[in-house]
Amino acid sequence: MGEYAAGAVRWILILGAVLYLFYESLVPAVFLIPLSWIYVREWLEDTAKKKEEEFRNQFRDSIQAMASALKAGYSVENAIREVNRELAPMYGEDTRIRREYKIMSGQLEMNAPAEQVLREFAERAGQEDVESFVHVFAAAKKSGGDSIAIIRNSVKIISEKIDTEKEIQTMLAAKKLEFDLMCVIPFGIILYMKLTFREFIGILYGNLTGAAVMSCCLLLYLAAYRLGRKIIKIEV
Repeated sequence: MGEYAAGAVRWILILGAVLYLFYESLVPAVFLIPLSWIYVREWLEDTAKKKEEEFRNQFRDSIQAMASALKAGYSVENAIREVNRELAPMYGEDTRIRREYKIMSGQLEMNAPAEQVLREFAERAGQEDVESFVHVFAAAKKSGGDSIAIIRNSVKIISEKIDTEKEIQTMLAAKKLEFDLMCVIPFGIILYMKLTFREFIGILYGNLTGAAVMSCCLLLYLAAYRLGRKIIKIEV
C-alpha cells in the first residue's frame, strides 16, 4: 500500500504543478482527467516492470543457491528445501521469492513430484527465465542422463543472461536519469519566468487566449514526453 500512496502523492504534486504553472486555476483539472488515466497506466506499467526485475534477480540468486546444493549432492527435492532455508537471511518473508519457495517446500512435504512443483511455480511466475529453467529440468528428467549436470548448466546460462541484462539496464540508467531531468526543466523555466518576469508572462493567465496558448504548450510537452518514453524504453 505504501507504493500506491507514494504514486498518488506524486500525481497530486504533478497535477498541482501543471495547474499552477500553466493555468493558475483549478478549473482545468476537470479537463485533465484523461491525463490522469495516462499517468496511472504508465505508473502501473513501471511499477510492474520494477517488481518483475526484482523477482528475476531474486530468482537468479535462488537457482544459483540450488546449483550449489545440487553440486553438494542434494537431490532436487532437498535442494529446493535447502534454497528455502538459504533465502531466509537474504530476503524478507514478504518477498515474492520467499513466498514461492515456501509454497514449493510445502508441496514437497505433501509428496508432490518436484517436476509438478516447479511447473506450477513457472505458471505462477509467468516469466520466460523461470519457464526455461523448468523446461530444461523436465527434459533432463525425461532424458535419463546426468540431470544434475544439465540443470546446473541451465542455471549458469540463465544467471549469465540475467546478469548481462542487468548490466545493460545499469548502462541505460544514466540516460533515463537525463530524460527525467529534461522532463523537469520546462516546469523550472516557467516557474522562473513567473517569479522573475511576472509582468511579461502574466498575460497568459486569466484569459481564454492565454489558456489556449498554455494548453498547446502542454500538449507539445506531453507529445515530447511520450516520444522520449519510447526512445528510452529499450527491451533487452
